[in-house]
Amino acid sequence: MNDLAHSPDEHCTGCMISSCFGHVCSLPSKLTGWFDQNARGLAPIFLRLLLAYEFEEAGLEKLHGDNWFADLSFPFPVNLLPADVSWTLATGLEIIAPIALILGIMTRFFSAALIVLTIVAIAAVHWPTEWNSLSELWQGYAITDKGYGNFKLPLMYLAMLATLMLSGAGHLSLDAWMSKRTSSDCANSKN
Repeated sequence: MNDLAHSPDEHCTGCMISSCFGHVCSLPSKLTGWFDQNARGLAPIFLRLLLAYEFEEAGLEKLHGDNWFADLSFPFPVNLLPADVSWTLATGLEIIAPIALILGIMTRFFSAALIVLTIVAIAAVHWPTEWNSLSELWQGYAITDKGYGNFKLPLMYLAMLATLMLSGAGHLSLDAWMSKRTSSDCANSKN
């Protein structure tokens, strides 16, 4: 026999390796396809639940605590409101918005409202009182305040809230359910 000829066992092993390699290489696209078909709209629920927890915790702390807004310097136009009114509005939003986020109702509206609240909180509480250079300001990008501010966490909240505001609540939400119901009602009324 020819020395270059392969035995049937060797040829099958090569085919098996090639076939296995082909299956492994196609796995990422198969996974992507599965996620696109089955789980695409589920991603926002994780942001909604995390943000709901964080803002609800802050709201309950305000609800059961003393009003410390009188000691703050708020940016315009919030500074035109009395501290008690600002406290009540912030507390109310931090209690109601998390419930709406969990249910996925009016998600874009409540995300926008929490973005405004977070920007005001950054300006009044988390931004450094003084900074002379960008490197000095950057020291405030931290969780704890060591005299340079602590705006890292609020900026993360802004990014998450902006994502919800732009993408919506996802499939597991009352927003999606109402949208489907409205679409089917409109389709039925045209027939």
